[in-house]
Amino acid sequence: MPLSEFGLIERYFSGLGAIREDVSLGIGDDAALVQAGGGTLALAVDTLIEDVHFPADAPPRSIGHKLLAVNLSDLAAMGAAPAWALLALTLRNVDESWLADLRDGLDGLARAHGVALVGGDTTRGGRITASVFVAGQVERPMRRDGARVGDDLWVSGIPGEAAAGLTLWQNGQRSGEAVEALVARLHWPEPRVALGRSLRGVASAAVDISDGLLADAGHLSARSAVAIRVCVECLPVSPALASVGGTAARDYALSGGDDYELLFTAPASAADQVRAAADAAATPVTRIGEVVEGPAGVAVHDTHGRRLAIPRTGYQHFSGDGE
Repeated sequence: MPLSEFGLIERYFSGLGAIREDVSLGIGDDAALVQAGGGTLALAVDTLIEDVHFPADAPPRSIGHKLLAVNLSDLAAMGAAPAWALLALTLRNVDESWLADLRDGLDGLARAHGVALVGGDTTRGGRITASVFVAGQVERPMRRDGARVGDDLWVSGIPGEAAAGLTLWQNGQRSGEAVEALVARLHWPEPRVALGRSLRGVASAAVDISDGLLADAGHLSARSAVAIRVCVECLPVSPALASVGGTAARDYALSGGDDYELLFTAPASAADQVRAAADAAATPVTRIGEVVEGPAGVAVHDTHGRRLAIPRTGYQHFSGDGE
């Protein structure tokens, strides 16, 4: 069986290079943590590829926005304040109108979050590819390995809307109130930076949802060595997402990627603090499950305690992926 993304990383890149005392957290979380200048920096990098991570016909302004948004989401999951970015961009050719729009989308989100683009690289190739490296400052960082039995499981926003939007976009659907709302969630993800910072000292563990709620819950479960139970009826569903139909809406919420919401755990006794943090960040959150006794893994149940079979957990980078 081919290696999964995380199996590949573990086999070929984990532990690579020098062992440094200023590295607090290396491979295996949303961002690395290093000590610099008397403080802690969170470092993250993501690559987006045309027709893999964004449709080739997506508005270029939205592509620029998304390039940075997906990386800021990684910092949000650590509770970091973004500060610097590097951009490596591969283009087939120079289309100045397209580049101007891409720049505007990137610039708007960077300014909104106080991020300076401080360098990068530009090359020519057969497909548009962009890698963004981001760094930010953090105190009391959140990590994936802090979940404990008895914690509640929470999610921000409405997971599944972006995946539904992608299906609509690929099917050529562009108009209608619900369609436009879902497509906007695909093209214009909102990194939950303010929520991440508000949750520091409240959440016990956190991860951003990029590959799908169940897939990323699996990463949190594995790193914390705990079992996670998700209540399917507890998942938030917006009117726009509900418009795609019953089980389809559920499947998008559980397995759809590209949401860039935060999935996090917190002690049951901290529920009021979680809600206060969400209010302070003006971001809705919903309790959708709990951390329970058992081996690492994620199970989906209904309100009657019946376990549900879910055929797909999330986006698979390689054929061996999946939880």
